[in-house]
Amino acid sequence: MRYWLLKSEPDVWSVDQQIKAGSKGANWDGVRNYQAANNLKSMKRGDLCFFYHSNIGKEIVGIVEVIKAAFIDPTDKKKKFVAVKVRFKSKLQTPVTLENIKKNKDLSHLALIKQSRLSVMPVDYKSWKIINNMSKI
Repeated sequence: MRYWLLKSEPDVWSVDQQIKAGSKGANWDGVRNYQAANNLKSMKRGDLCFFYHSNIGKEIVGIVEVIKAAFIDPTDKKKKFVAVKVRFKSKLQTPVTLENIKKNKDLSHLALIKQSRLSVMPVDYKSWKIINNMSKI
């Protein structure tokens, strides 16, 4: 299993909308950055992803699970980009803000900090555990 972080602007697609999608999940589509698209292509069924509210909030608010690996993004007329399907798993007890992530030296290597505009990024297991623990404070 691998771990990821998915960014979404909450006024476009929020964790609450993801919850309402229910067990059938929802497509994570509209990604048009090649590096982010390659990350989507690397996702496997069962992988877990942090759900990050960007622009408004700038915080990790939940966890979703990949329930369908990469397929052609139905919103891409040129059929060059992919989407995955994700299902809501849980809300974090306490959202983990970007500000608090930046304060933790053990997380300074994350793409969230180094490549702030990247919308789909890998998260190593150690960082996954650290962020999960931060959400329980």
